[in-house]
Amino acid sequence: MRATSAREEPDGRSAPSPRLASIAAAALAVLEEEGRDALTMRRVAARLGIRAPSLYKHVDSKDAIEALLIAEALRGIGGAMRAALATLPRRPSRRASLAALARSYRSWALAHPDLYRLATEGELPRERLPAGLEAWSAEPVVRFAAGEDRARATWAFAHGMTILELDGRFPPGADLDAAWAAGVGSLARGRD
Repeated sequence: MRATSAREEPDGRSAPSPRLASIAAAALAVLEEEGRDALTMRRVAARLGIRAPSLYKHVDSKDAIEALLIAEALRGIGGAMRAALATLPRRPSRRASLAALARSYRSWALAHPDLYRLATEGELPRERLPAGLEAWSAEPVVRFAAGEDRARATWAFAHGMTILELDGRFPPGADLDAAWAAGVGSLARGRD
């Protein structure tokens, strides 16, 4: 069984049913408090106050629970980027827009490291995600990067910087804000 019970959102994204939302919330609590290795059907069921077999009435596997969490991550990242754009002047430059998107992406990921890793490691389970959610989440980057290819390059930069920061791979004292600004500047150069 696929975790598909959903209601339509005004922008075409599907939000999980109240029951699936409670499962996602319980799974997120387990993930954030205990880490990815603790994310099991048994732990999620215990968090909900039910037995694991009862959880299988709503989701068919741990993969389905992970897909619920990945969908939450895409909603979170897409929402954070849209909120950042809403704070900009009416007609911002491409560089200002990309800088706002990068700041919001980085901030969201640093605030949710385990969820970010879950959502960005391995193959994306597109068949388990609400239709249109991936495109909705990426749309601000596609728009301001001036096309899908540049958006992919922009995302690769943002993801690479983010995961290296999460993994503590930069030297102590490295000015990451300056590195982000340089990367965004390079991506935006010549496109304003």
